[in-house]
Amino acid sequence: MTLSGMYTLAASLIWSVNTLFLLDAGLGITEVFIANALFSVGMVLFEIPTGVVADTLGRRVSYLASVAVLGATTALYLVAAQADAGLLVFGVISVFMGLGFTFYSGALEAWLVDGLKSLGGDDQLDQVFARNQQVSGAAMFVGTISGGFLGQLDLAVPFIVRSGLLVIVFVVASSLMHEIGFEPRRIGVRDIPKEMRHETAVGVSAGWRQPGLRLLMISASIRGVFFGWAFYAAQPYFLELLDRDAVWVIGLVTAGLSVATIVGNQIVKVVSHRCSRRSTMLMVASGTSTVAAVLMGVTSSFAFAVACLFVVAGSMGVISPVRQAYLHQVTASENRATVVSFDAMVTSVGGVGGQVGLGAVSDARGFAPGYVVGGAFTVLALPALFGLRKLGGNADAIVGDKATECSIPSGLPREAHVEAHHAAALVEVDERALH
Repeated sequence: MTLSGMYTLAASLIWSVNTLFLLDAGLGITEVFIANALFSVGMVLFEIPTGVVADTLGRRVSYLASVAVLGATTALYLVAAQADAGLLVFGVISVFMGLGFTFYSGALEAWLVDGLKSLGGDDQLDQVFARNQQVSGAAMFVGTISGGFLGQLDLAVPFIVRSGLLVIVFVVASSLMHEIGFEPRRIGVRDIPKEMRHETAVGVSAGWRQPGLRLLMISASIRGVFFGWAFYAAQPYFLELLDRDAVWVIGLVTAGLSVATIVGNQIVKVVSHRCSRRSTMLMVASGTSTVAAVLMGVTSSFAFAVACLFVVAGSMGVISPVRQAYLHQVTASENRATVVSFDAMVTSVGGVGGQVGLGAVSDARGFAPGYVVGGAFTVLALPALFGLRKLGGNADAIVGDKATECSIPSGLPREAHVEAHHAAALVEVDERALH
């Protein structure tokens, strides 16, 4: 949680001003979202190679590489803006910034779960991930609100501070982070292509070919079409609704997203004691975010639009830890980082198309129609989640001391379901056997 919070604090400093910074650097609206789409392209291209790093050289190496690359590309953004470099240069830097985040995606999660399993503390993953996201949400609150106020001084200042903080994060992580429950292995340069082919095959077999994970990935990719664009589009859209050039207000709104996410994380903790089917929580949260996203584009009220965005963020605060727990429960330790990276890659594919397509819509018609079209598109995620519910299985049920009838899969007698839960709670099931 310390490592996650520090990373998020540094990274989030530019999140409330990124779109405004690129516009100020001379890019048009469509060019801004093309640059953001190229960031998603970088995540698609590098998820598997960086998954190889995490599953061979270790999660610690991957995390430190992420911090280093993210710090370097943030500094290059500043240089490009000062030089009026244009879309091509910003696009190339964005691709490599995506590389930085792919080193992070999966690595820290895998490191956490490996350590918890090694120490026998992996029986409440949903709540652990929810708590971790609350820590990250608090860090995001501080980071985004600080970035907004710093951006009011000069849009370049949050980027400068972010680069400096990432240096500190690198130093602290170097001393704090140690591998627990995972044994790194060295590979030669000639072995990298072979490992990449192997990890791709693992991502497909251990990830995509598992029906439950495939349905989760499809739903996430559909949501990714909208959410990758919506977050950055909110900055100029809210200034447009507010009819004021008040960057600090956007900082406050972005900080509010972290609070809304924390509320969503807390909902996971409360609801999981009463209705423990993960698919139910995912379906309700996804449907709620769809309605709120469309309403955000329909309204002309700044306050109502902000409230809708907070509802979307709260819904994502429910979805994220629940789907994380599902994924890790059905994935073996040696494949953990790869499957998480493969999952992130599939989600990023949706983000690429969404940022280009919705960016063009917002450039031609305005931001409001973009929210209506993009929000309505996310309703297509619901059939995949309904399929997940029909699939059922152990991974769909949160085993806890207060599990209720909500967790009983349709078609199974209550006695059989309770017996299965007791077996899962009392017997240490080997990860590979579960997979």
